[in-house]
Amino acid sequence: MALDTDTATPEPGRREAAPQAFGSRLAAALGRLMPAGRRARAASPSAESPSLLRRRRSSERRYSPLTRRILLLNIVPVALLTLGAVYLSDYEDELIDAELASLLVQGEMVAAGIGEVAVVGGEATVNRMDADAARQLLTRLVRPTGVRARLFSETGDLLGDSDFLSELGRIHSSPLPPPESSAIAAIPLGDQISDWIARQLSRADRFPEYVERSAPTVRDYPEAASALRGFNASAVRIAGDGRLILSAAVPVQRYKQVLGALILTRDNRAIAASLRQVRYDMLTIAAAALGITVLLSLYLAGTITQPIVRLARAADEVRLARESRPEIPDLGKRGDEIGDLNDALRSMTDALWQRINTIESFAADVAHELKNPLTSLRSAIEMAARQDLDAERRAKLMAIVMDDINRLNRLISDISDASRLDAELMRGEVKTVDLHGLLADMVGHYAVSTGRKAGVDLDFRVAANPPFAAHGHDGRYGQVFRNVIDNALSFGPSGSRIVIELSREPRGGPFVVTIDDEGPGIPEENLESIFERFYSERPIEHFGQHSGLGLSICRQIMETYGGSIAATNRRAPDGKILGARFTIRVPAANTRK
Repeated sequence: MALDTDTATPEPGRREAAPQAFGSRLAAALGRLMPAGRRARAASPSAESPSLLRRRRSSERRYSPLTRRILLLNIVPVALLTLGAVYLSDYEDELIDAELASLLVQGEMVAAGIGEVAVVGGEATVNRMDADAARQLLTRLVRPTGVRARLFSETGDLLGDSDFLSELGRIHSSPLPPPESSAIAAIPLGDQISDWIARQLSRADRFPEYVERSAPTVRDYPEAASALRGFNASAVRIAGDGRLILSAAVPVQRYKQVLGALILTRDNRAIAASLRQVRYDMLTIAAAALGITVLLSLYLAGTITQPIVRLARAADEVRLARESRPEIPDLGKRGDEIGDLNDALRSMTDALWQRINTIESFAADVAHELKNPLTSLRSAIEMAARQDLDAERRAKLMAIVMDDINRLNRLISDISDASRLDAELMRGEVKTVDLHGLLADMVGHYAVSTGRKAGVDLDFRVAANPPFAAHGHDGRYGQVFRNVIDNALSFGPSGSRIVIELSREPRGGPFVVTIDDEGPGIPEENLESIFERFYSERPIEHFGQHSGLGLSICRQIMETYGGSIAATNRRAPDGKILGARFTIRVPAANTRK
């Protein structure tokens, strides 16, 4: 907008005047090309999301673009069929050839009759044609067939024309009007239109023009000249009204002596009628096919576009939802790719809402867990700030402050680890883990450090045969085993024993790692809740040393790699609790699909 106002009244002498004037002209040109509604939308592209813009466009447009594409692709073959029905030049050529062959056969029959009846002379004498007898025979033989016949003498003069001969063979005093005029007037309008279209598509320009002369000779008809030389010939010409004139010439001879030439002529009205009927039939079929194609295309497009539109609207509702949870329509029964897409969207939406609920619950739990040490820290600092407090009590309060700070630090570290665990597990490399070596090294480390300080012995037992190749990640499995062993050390009394045993289920099943302690056990109602976040029910001497996220992280890791973790109590025959047992199932590398 600043550019428009600056370039509207440019100051003289400024070096930027030329670029600004160009920018102003360009903006004005774009303004003329772009409608006002589109300019208003383009001015604020961030006002609406792309999905909402697409949905609004879909409500503004009358027909679906996908429907139009399906209709176009399905109509193209029918359109080609329609064009083929209109343009029948090859079929027309075949009909013309057949008509010319028929005229030649008919001409040979008439010429043979004239040669037998209307020729005077014998085999040993000179033969000559009797003109009157030939004209009379020409009328009787040709008139019923509707073909125009012209007879030329051997000198090239016209002896007779069937259009101008009476039944007695006499020439009329005045010629009849052209027979085409009344026939054309009787042709229905639809047929006239069809004939006009046929003439436009016809390749009639390749034929010479037909000229009707008052006194024709052989020189006007090359095919007649060929007949006088003893050869059959044919020709196609185009009349002024667009009709094709088909002619066939045959020699009239007796005892192999050529006495004249006979030309039979017929227009293409019968051919045009045949082509017209074929076009009508093909266009009827094309129209029926077009109607069926359109209906089936609309049905097909509806079965594709309508579910997609429903899914798009449902996706927008899910995205814009604040409190309620919109449902994705269930289209899984379709059994096609759209049904697969629907199932995927429903699964994705369920996972999304589950993740949102988990995040909200996690945020609430984090706020609650951070509030407790902060409250304790605040109280201890307020008490330590009092002037009348003795040194011993102040030292105890400062020890509480340090404990709370360490607790907050540990809690924040565990929260950070738990929050990015999903992403790290998805990006983490999966490889083969030597489970025996991992547990042996870990037990050895605990035996010389933490276990000795707590007065607890660690015993590692192996009840499976090698190889011990597991599927997963050694660092994450180590994190799981450390969390469980640390819990066992927290609950195990001094002088107790922790037994870690490695076994395997039969028939190539997963590895089973059990960790037994001799602590007080776990309340039966908490055997599952201990794997929830921020569960921290512990002995008083270990209060504040754990965040309550360890076992939740352990279960998340094991489920990611296809394993599991569960807790039970070990009991004596009399039902007394002997301690807790954690059972960890680790998938074997050779069982991975």
